[in-house]
Amino acid sequence: MTKKMVKGALKTWKEDRGFGFIKPDDGGKDIFIHISALNGVSRRPTTGDIIYYQIAKDNRGKYKAINAQIEGVSLTEDITKNSLQTSRSKKWVIVITAVLIIIAIAVFLTIQK
Repeated sequence: MTKKMVKGALKTWKEDRGFGFIKPDDGGKDIFIHISALNGVSRRPTTGDIIYYQIAKDNRGKYKAINAQIEGVSLTEDITKNSLQTSRSKKWVIVITAVLIIIAIAVFLTIQK
């Protein structure tokens, strides 16, 4: 059975420690979130981010966020894929530019003779 996703705002974030607390939209106690719950997200969270997450109990019986995603932030694999496509496009632009420069130099040298 799939756990439902819950929405909340990141209330606090301790960058040096890699954790913070989410204020659930539906009220209730703040939920602990560790950076590992945001596996694959392309950037670190900041206070105020909207977080979608599932709730689980840790080994001490306290609630925590798991399988979290920052609203509007893509996953790392999407960025990597887009970066590769951009890199390929840039390579073609460089190749075409180099060919055009070589042709221009050849034409220039031919005219100079």
